[in-house]
Amino acid sequence: MQLPVVTAAGVWPPVLVTTGPGARSEAHAHHAMHLVLARSGTLAVTTAAALVRAAGIVTAPDVEHALDARGVDIVLVFFDPESDAGERLRAGLTAPIRAIDPGEREALLADLPLRATPEQLHAWGQAAADRLSRGTDAARVIHPRVRRLLRALRSAPPEADTSLPALAQIAGLSEGRLVHAFRDSVGIPLRPYLLWQKLQRAVIAMAAGEPLARAAQSAGFADAAHMSRTFRRMFGMTASELQRSMPRAP
Repeated sequence: MQLPVVTAAGVWPPVLVTTGPGARSEAHAHHAMHLVLARSGTLAVTTAAALVRAAGIVTAPDVEHALDARGVDIVLVFFDPESDAGERLRAGLTAPIRAIDPGEREALLADLPLRATPEQLHAWGQAAADRLSRGTDAARVIHPRVRRLLRALRSAPPEADTSLPALAQIAGLSEGRLVHAFRDSVGIPLRPYLLWQKLQRAVIAMAAGEPLARAAQSAGFADAAHMSRTFRRMFGMTASELQRSMPRAP
């Protein structure tokens, strides 16, 4: 799976679109939702329940899956599940993995220029979320204090204090209430979410050309080995494997 070039510091934007050759990943799970479309032909996704071959897939957050998109060009869209677009898309899912048939794939790609600019890619990703949401309203409600914390975490530097007392103070909730409200709102506990944010920062550093050790340090990992283990668990490949296939930011 090819990951996007990102040039800005911080975590990924709510909708992030990239295109390029597909690859194969081991079983993994990440908090982002994603849409993967084969421009032609099919790709395969394997979950604990089944093997599905389709023109494309949409995955819910934190669903373990392995993707095989070797030999096809793909369009890959990551959606932040807590963003407006992510919430709309999530509300339209009725299963952890949704298969995209060839007709729906063609309808989605009809509005995507072959050589799209970053702005066109972003606009297309937002429109894809609307189309795939099937007109449903976002059913999940994020606690307003948790939403406040999420905004603060997105803009916080890697060295920020992320202890439970510090985060509870930002949210304006007791520590116990924050733990429960965060999981109810986001779908995963607070600590795995913070690890996911570290991973995003590491990808950004790697895309900017940072060596693995420096990317790990700038993202707040203990060392490159810890970062690589996290990459394998969340992306199905090690950090070095991903870096070798990653295009560099200009």
